[in-house]
Amino acid sequence: MARKYNDLWHDICFRPPASSISRHVGDHLRMSSSAFVHIVDDDESVCESLGDLLRSMDYQVALYRSAAEFLNVRYPDAPSCLVTDIRLPGTSGLELQERLARLKIMLPVILMTGHGDISMSVRGMKAGAVDFLTKPIRDQDLLDAVAAGIRIDQARRQEARRMGELQERFARLTRREREVITFVTSGFMNKEIANKLSISEVTVKMHRRNAAQKLGANSVAKLVRMVEILDIQRPPEKS
Repeated sequence: MARKYNDLWHDICFRPPASSISRHVGDHLRMSSSAFVHIVDDDESVCESLGDLLRSMDYQVALYRSAAEFLNVRYPDAPSCLVTDIRLPGTSGLELQERLARLKIMLPVILMTGHGDISMSVRGMKAGAVDFLTKPIRDQDLLDAVAAGIRIDQARRQEARRMGELQERFARLTRREREVITFVTSGFMNKEIANKLSISEVTVKMHRRNAAQKLGANSVAKLVRMVEILDIQRPPEKS
């Protein structure tokens, strides 16, 4: 599905999300000035040490001593990621990860532990964690993991904006234009659409042209991809 999104955005002249994550310090500096990292660890010295490292790379950082404290704040509207210890007082790091997923808070999560518990790491990675770091954490490992998390969130935000723009374009279509493109993208010819909608073929062509212009699609293939991405109900495809 992600590939389908990226292909469409490229086709309609949007810039696609970055496809690779650099592991060089210079890239951390170029992309981190507006990025935000949340760190949750009940060990104050660990929190401060990780925070100082990330601030030195120009990240914005917020420190929390528990999952409850983290869940009680308003998150900045900026590319972000969460770095959390697995073993926390009260709600664990894994439980925090799962709660964020239930709340539809799509924040990339990096898990860390001083215990090296393999079963916990597998559980966290299966739930979508970006990385699993064992304490004591090497500086470069943390920077690489955070860079990966931030880039994932940047791509997610970019995709959400593009989806919003496409939905806005679709909302500008008239009811008849929507009907016409659903038939077009199911393989029906103009004459067949005219018969089904009890309108003239000339009118079908007019609605088809107007819909394509509003959506920014210059081919049927692009219309099809847009309709698929928007998950619009279509009539059965013509056999």
